[in-house]
Amino acid sequence: MAAVAAGMHRIKVVNDISELVPILRAVDTPVKLKLVQRLAEAWLTGEDIQREFGKEGVKALVFFEKLKLIDTRWVAREGRRQPDKSYHFYYSTININTTAPLSEVSEILSIASMEDKEYQKLEQKIFDSVGETGRFFSDVAEELGMTPTRLKGLVKRSDKLEYRGHRIERFHAGPAASG
Repeated sequence: MAAVAAGMHRIKVVNDISELVPILRAVDTPVKLKLVQRLAEAWLTGEDIQREFGKEGVKALVFFEKLKLIDTRWVAREGRRQPDKSYHFYYSTININTTAPLSEVSEILSIASMEDKEYQKLEQKIFDSVGETGRFFSDVAEELGMTPTRLKGLVKRSDKLEYRGHRIERFHAGPAASG
């Protein structure tokens, strides 16, 4: 099965400039970069990731899962009754096919490289604005006085927020968070 998975060639197509933010953030620390490389070459369980990469690796895994950058499958391990969920990087190639005004490109690159402390203040404003039930994207942008590009980039960088249709909602991590 590993040979079949290794032979698959999946392409992530980036058509929207804001999609660059999660791609750049997926490899913005040495731990994330090494985890992406390991997940590209092998299937790893949450336990494997915890052991090899620690809490930062598990947090990165949840982020990758939110971004739909990883594939999952259940594997049986010798001596265990229950199968373990394992993870593998979903894409082998990224195709960036977008055109945007220089101002939007600059905005997106600044969001991707923004200091964590500065970003967390903006993320918290959005988090508070959407509340427990979420809100329509345009209402949040208007309330916070942000361009659509800026708001999209900020949400796509977040591990606390996500898009669901035309809404921004608080992200609730799935089983990967527990390892």
